[in-house]
Amino acid sequence: MTVQTIDTDPACPPAALAAIRRGGIPFSDPTPASRRLVVQECRFGDIPRETWDALVDRAPAATPFSRWAFHRAWWDGYGGSAHDQTLVVTEAGAIAPDDLPVAIVPLMHRHEVEPTDAANRSTLRHGHDHTLTPVAPTAKAVFFGASYHADYATILAAPSDLPDVARATVDHLAGHAQPGHPHPAPWDVVDLRRLRCADPAVDELEAAFEGSASRHGWDVIREREDVSPVVTLQAGVDFDGYLDTLGKKTRHEIRRKIRRAEARGDVVLAESDDPLRDLDAFIDLHQRRWGEAGLFPSTPGGDASRVFLRRLFETFGPHGAIRLTFLSVAGRRVAAGIHFDDGRSMYYYNAGVDPDAKDLSPGIVMTARYIEAAIALGRRRLDFLRGDEPYKYEWGAVDEPIHRLLVRRTDG
Repeated sequence: MTVQTIDTDPACPPAALAAIRRGGIPFSDPTPASRRLVVQECRFGDIPRETWDALVDRAPAATPFSRWAFHRAWWDGYGGSAHDQTLVVTEAGAIAPDDLPVAIVPLMHRHEVEPTDAANRSTLRHGHDHTLTPVAPTAKAVFFGASYHADYATILAAPSDLPDVARATVDHLAGHAQPGHPHPAPWDVVDLRRLRCADPAVDELEAAFEGSASRHGWDVIREREDVSPVVTLQAGVDFDGYLDTLGKKTRHEIRRKIRRAEARGDVVLAESDDPLRDLDAFIDLHQRRWGEAGLFPSTPGGDASRVFLRRLFETFGPHGAIRLTFLSVAGRRVAAGIHFDDGRSMYYYNAGVDPDAKDLSPGIVMTARYIEAAIALGRRRLDFLRGDEPYKYEWGAVDEPIHRLLVRRTDG
């Protein structure tokens, strides 16, 4: 067994740990002294939404990316790129049909790289490829479900259940890797991405895999996959007070660009009252910004992305966590954004801008309006999500590491 450490990784910021603890579930709940868990593979579509989301509410590191609605939209849009391997964990002998499972572990399997990934817009987007342990493209891999388009993933379970659930999950996956298992294609790697640095599931999964590594001939590697820059908003601080926390040159430039846009007319960031009606307008702005590199070209992959996006708004519903907003200057739409809001944090998921409005700095002005909105709503975090694009740090964002847990078979 070899373990790659992450000693050079920036420490998980205290704000990240506090944000996860803020869910109100302590990490130190006592674990039952003796229990036996049963793991069963189940199709995602067979799990009731109420059951799934009840377990999301127990998981301290869960985000809107863990919700049933996000996974439903992903399988509807991109399900052809992976095979469902969702695990349901129950207490041995539990028979009450209305009892919640102990946990759900959203998994899927596929080859590490499929030949059609790029065309189908199902490439696993992550940070700097050269820093990650390489895996053969043809390797049969187990991933977290929907992790190709979700920025975060986790196990859906209460903290007190995580140690037992992690061990039961590892035992189940170990069975899949053994000769003679009925599955026709045992995995070559378990490649779990999108694990937040403060997520207690990371440590429990790593410990469970390491505990079985020598017996099964595995290498267990934990490494940083990416970072998520996050702006922390202090209670009682208005937008001008927030800007005062930034460097002098940065806040001067932001204020100058906001004034320049305001000189052209009213600057309004407005939430769409009918996102399904307005999605085409968002897609148009997105494609005008990104072109063929965007999510929505006139290809089968672009069609899949359109299905995914539409299903997100359909499944979350009008009162769900997803929002579509448009930035208008003098009545002209110059930018659009999609974000999630879970009542504590705002997650800046995707955007598009009109390249012909470059002189109005629509990206900067829209981000400023987002931060104003977050402050007004009492949110304490604006999460820019994965990727270290320079513009995020102009707003005072601090990196929160995102971890990858890779398990490789060494027995051929």
